Amino acid sequence: MLGDPVGNLKKLAAFMGCTFSEEDEEDGVVDQIVELCSLENLKSKDVNKNGSTRLGIKSESFFRKGQVGDWKNYMTMDMAARLDKIVEEATRGSGLTFGDSSLLGRG
Repeated sequence: MLGDPVGNLKKLAAFMGCTFSEEDEEDGVVDQIVELCSLENLKSKDVNKNGSTRLGIKSESFFRKGQVGDWKNYMTMDMAARLDKIVEEATRGSGLTFGDSSLLGRG
């Protein structure tokens, strides 16, 4: 995902039935969405720095380093296998691939 955010956003949008028009692309809509969804932007929002969920989990817990493979420091291989299966099923037919960044390194 991180290797080609614009291309992956377009694939995801198409998969969801919300393709971008030529005008959208010319107007920079795709680039704006990529910027709005960037880890740096999301981490900088006050709500994500100071807020918390209804369960009392601090919002800052949702954003870590944004590094590929950092999940290994937080998840067991069993957890990763279960999540990998869920992601694979949810994105089947989307054209999205996760390559070396997939949870189990299958790509």
